[in-house]
Amino acid sequence: MKKKIVKYTDELVNARVIKDFLPEPKDLVFKEDNVKVTLSLSRESLDFFKQQADKFHTHYQTMIRSLLDQYAKNFK
Repeated sequence: MKKKIVKYTDELVNARVIKDFLPEPKDLVFKEDNVKVTLSLSRESLDFFKQQADKFHTHYQTMIRSLLDQYAKNFK
């Protein structure tokens, strides 16, 4: 099998820095105090989260909870 030859150039890269919004590993260790609620979602939103959960081998409820937690934390 031939090795692929990489040719480097001095081209400018159009990039921007994005603020790190992910939690630190220490913040992922402890179980939070959760409260059960009943929530009505659109079929489209629920289908999206279920598809993504299947894709990443997780639970859709966990993804929704994580999204809401990050949103709330951002606007505190």
